[in-house]
Amino acid sequence: MESIYYYQAAVPTAFYSNEQLNVNATLKHVEYLATKGVRSVLLCGSTGEQHSLSLAEKIALVDSLNELNVPEDFEIVFGVASIRQREAELLATHISQSKQIKAIMIGFPPYILPSQRDAVLYVQMIMEKANKPTILYNNPLRTGFDLSLDAYQELLMNEQIIGIKEAGDPHKIPQLKKRVTRELLYFIGGEKALAEKIDLGFNALSTISGNLYPNEIKAWFDDLLWNETGAESDPLAKEIAEIFAISAIPYLKQAISKKEGIEFGPCRAPLGRSFNE
Repeated sequence: MESIYYYQAAVPTAFYSNEQLNVNATLKHVEYLATKGVRSVLLCGSTGEQHSLSLAEKIALVDSLNELNVPEDFEIVFGVASIRQREAELLATHISQSKQIKAIMIGFPPYILPSQRDAVLYVQMIMEKANKPTILYNNPLRTGFDLSLDAYQELLMNEQIIGIKEAGDPHKIPQLKKRVTRELLYFIGGEKALAEKIDLGFNALSTISGNLYPNEIKAWFDDLLWNETGAESDPLAKEIAEIFAISAIPYLKQAISKKEGIEFGPCRAPLGRSFNE
């Protein structure tokens, strides 16, 4: 299947003060990023908010993408994950009809600790329903589940999978590359230890900080990726540390509201309740 761009901004979801989904503000932020040269965004995927969204809210967000005013080649990757496989499949089926969504990112359900076989079947069924290029997202710290190398290898036999986002042990990547020789996008999640992860074989970036510093993060990543002489190890250390000092998503939402002049709203409680104390 056709691949996607190697650099994406992982976009948070806007809510009103009563915690209802704010589709309009979410789209305005995406359009703002497009005006700054961002070519690809991840919605409902990497900020943890997808598990607070109902299936109806996720479908409403998918349907709203018809209203986006972005360049024709602008890419939207949509996150698909649920503690209930049936809901993930229903969302994937709906996404299959979307002309705006180029690819999906499949995350694993939190807390329930599926077996490796359960996880493989979960991914396979979602991919079948979506029929879109797919990125696998393994984040054991957040979900409690860690996809094994054997399960990765089995899933990657399907060329519908064009990439993985490995937020667990980065040393899995060189091991996986010995088993799977075809070209894949290996996404780093976040901005920590970029140079070290590139050395291990990562070649793509899904960035939260890119919501505020899209061009600066990309320039830094490109310099490291292409081994540019004089590339700084962490030129945005102060800015990134500020984002993650307390809680990244509440900080991002407040900063987006201030920078772009839109009401991006709060997080859903309990996240962010202590942010302004």
